[in-house]
Amino acid sequence: MSNQRQLKERTFSTVDVEEAVQSRYTESAQHREEALCCPVEYDPKLLRAIPQEIVDKDYGCGDPSRYARKGDIVLDLGSGSGKTCYILAQIVGPEGRVLGVDMNQEMLGLAIKHKVDVAQRLGYQNVEFMRARIQDLRLDVDLVDQYLQKQSIGSAAELENFERFRNELRTNKPLIPNSSVTLVVSNCVLNLVMQEDRQELFAEIFRVLKRGGRAVICDIVSDEDVPLELQSDPVLWSGCISGAFREDQFLGAFEKAGFHGIQILYRAEKPWQTINGIEFRSITVAAYKGKQGPCLERNQAVIYKGPWKAVIDDDGHMLYRGERMAVCDKTFKLYTRDDGPYSDSVVPVEPYAEISLEKAGQFNCSKNARRHSRETKGAEYNVTQLTDDPCCGPDGCS
Repeated sequence: MSNQRQLKERTFSTVDVEEAVQSRYTESAQHREEALCCPVEYDPKLLRAIPQEIVDKDYGCGDPSRYARKGDIVLDLGSGSGKTCYILAQIVGPEGRVLGVDMNQEMLGLAIKHKVDVAQRLGYQNVEFMRARIQDLRLDVDLVDQYLQKQSIGSAAELENFERFRNELRTNKPLIPNSSVTLVVSNCVLNLVMQEDRQELFAEIFRVLKRGGRAVICDIVSDEDVPLELQSDPVLWSGCISGAFREDQFLGAFEKAGFHGIQILYRAEKPWQTINGIEFRSITVAAYKGKQGPCLERNQAVIYKGPWKAVIDDDGHMLYRGERMAVCDKTFKLYTRDDGPYSDSVVPVEPYAEISLEKAGQFNCSKNARRHSRETKGAEYNVTQLTDDPCCGPDGCS
């Protein structure tokens, strides 16, 4: 009897989510299960270096790898068979690095099994796989297992020692250190995490990213709240249905964790599945880290190009189309980063006389203020500059 059928026949009052997920993905690492994935197209050139066994037993709902860049240090949450990691390895190149984290030993074994083979095909090795819960990326589960093999827990004192050991690992030997990666990706895995662990999950994604880093997450979302009766179905949960985020709350979770520039990169037009009138579809979201920090006044401004009459950012700054809006140095840098989410939407306006960071005062972030052009040019600016070059040619302005 398959694990999926066994799960269906059990009676669940409260679903043991982790048990259901582990059971189903253990079987799926051995035998491909079509119901676990949405149809996703990948670059066939990037698949040539990957053994077919890995490709066949990969499950997801999108392709976050297409948003990686050369030289990125990437963390793949719920790396499964390793397909996304091996695709990323080719995109980031030998100067980049890819870390795959999964909790399922069968899936990890499949990914690691072909590690040397893929490296030989590529001509370099830049992929590493680790075992951990994605909502607790500090804790190396293999080291925990080694402890438990040597130490029994038969008393409250021994349990206390075990908890102390785990906390020491998190503090002194974190599996994924703070601010250590430039990109976090995941492909249809966040919805497998229990509801009570999700705040910690997003906090962990934020923690491991470097300032200026980004997360690109593919997942299944719902257009309505998933009712309790569906949440109590282990097959639907392990199949990426019962644990689906409501779409607006999914984006809100990134905002609550401290991200900015949150945007939908892809949203499936048609639902993947519809159950009891609730639509479940694939979505890909990007979010950036780096809006935290002091606000310094350096007389900078930005002009929002449009097309909207006005927009508001994640810090509450209102930008009005065509107007010079005063921003602090931190926000100015966020808006004008070439690899950030805003640069195509604004025109940067820098002061004629630069104000050093040492002389910069505190910027008043509590108000949305226009920046007078004299603040940019200087109060004493009195230049007259004429040119003999015609603005328009004989055929008119171009």
